[in-house]
Amino acid sequence: MKVFIIAGEPSGDRLGGALMAGLKSLRPDITFDGIGGTDMAAEGLTSRFDMSELSVMGIAEILPKYKSLMARINETAQAVIYAKPDVMITIDSPDFSLRVAKRVKAASDIRTVHYVAPTVWAWRPGRAKKMARYIDHVLALFPFEPPLMEAEGMACDFVGHPVVGEKIATHREAAAFRQAHEIGDAPLMLVLPGSRRSEVARLSDVFGDAVARFARTHPDLRVVIPAAGPVADAVIAQTQGWTVRPIVLDPRAGSREEGAAMKRAAFAAADVALAASGTVSLELAAASLPMVIAYRMNWLSFRLIKAMALIDTVTLVNLVSDTRVVPEFLGPDCTADKIAGGLAHVFAHPEDQKDAMALTMERLGKGGESPGLRAARAVLAKL
Repeated sequence: MKVFIIAGEPSGDRLGGALMAGLKSLRPDITFDGIGGTDMAAEGLTSRFDMSELSVMGIAEILPKYKSLMARINETAQAVIYAKPDVMITIDSPDFSLRVAKRVKAASDIRTVHYVAPTVWAWRPGRAKKMARYIDHVLALFPFEPPLMEAEGMACDFVGHPVVGEKIATHREAAAFRQAHEIGDAPLMLVLPGSRRSEVARLSDVFGDAVARFARTHPDLRVVIPAAGPVADAVIAQTQGWTVRPIVLDPRAGSREEGAAMKRAAFAAADVALAASGTVSLELAAASLPMVIAYRMNWLSFRLIKAMALIDTVTLVNLVSDTRVVPEFLGPDCTADKIAGGLAHVFAHPEDQKDAMALTMERLGKGGESPGLRAARAVLAKL
C-alpha cells in the first residue's frame, strides 16, 4: 500500500507521525512518500524538501514567498501524480495542501484525504463547498465539524484531537525539573512565543516586556521557554535582552524523547502560561496549566481576518468548552500592559480555568482510542 502524505508545519507533523504509526500497525505493508518533519521522519518518511519552507502564516506574510510556494505546489502535485499512491493525505496547511489536492484531482482519480477540517465555523464558511470539489474525505479534530463537511458532500470522521493522548508529567517529574533548574518554590511562568520564526520575531519583545511588568509584583519570578526545534536559535537570540532571563529548553540538545520529557516536565512545573494563539492552548489544557493567549500579526492580515471572523474568540479552549474563561490579547490589544494584567489575574485565580480545561479534554476524546489510530482506521475504512 502506498500513501503520499504532506504536512507543512510542526503541529501537522505531529498529526502525521501519529497517523503513520496507526497505519503501520494496521497495514504492515505500507510505504510512505511526501513532505514532513521530525515526527514523520521517525515513522519512516524521507521528506522531499524541508517542511519549514511551508510554515508561513498571514496574508501579508505569504505574499513575498508566493512565487516559491507556487513552485513547490506544482512540484508536489506532479510528484503525487507520478507516484500513483493509493491515497494522498494532506494535513492542515490549507494554503499549500488544498492547492496540491486541486491539481492532483484535476489530473487523476487518486483518493484525497484532508486531515484537520477547515475552520468554516470561524471564518470563510464557503471553503467547505470549494474543497469538496477535490477532497473526498476529511478527518476532523473537533466533534462539531463532521456535519459541516458532510453538508457539502464530503465524508468526514471525528477522530479526536491528538492532545488527549499526550503524556502528562508526574508531580515527581515536575519537582525534579524545579530542582534541576534551582527554581525551588518561586513562581514559574511558561512562555510559548510560537513555532514559526515570524511569530517569534513578532512576539518576543512584547512577551518579554509583559513578563518584566508581571515580575514587578513577583520579583522572584522564573521563566521557562520550551522552544520548538526549528526556532530554538531565534528564541535564544530574541530573549537575550529580556529583563527576566528565561530558561530556554532547546530540543536539539538531546534525543527526541529527552526533549519531549523536558517539555512535559516544564508544563507540569509551571504555575501560569503566556502563549501565542494556536493549538498550544490545548496542550496547556491537557496539563491543567492556566493560561493567557496573545497574538500579533501584520496589521493588514489582522484587519482582514477580523472582518471575516464568525467567532468572538480564537482560543480553542474557549471554543470547545463553550466558555470564555481564557483571556486573549490580539492585534492592537497585544500590549505588554494588557498581557501583564491578564497574567496577574490568572495567576491569582488559577481555578477559574480548571473546569473548562477538563471539559475541553473530555470533548476532544480523552479516554478513548488514540486519535492517530482512529484516523488510520477511518482512512482505511473508506479506501
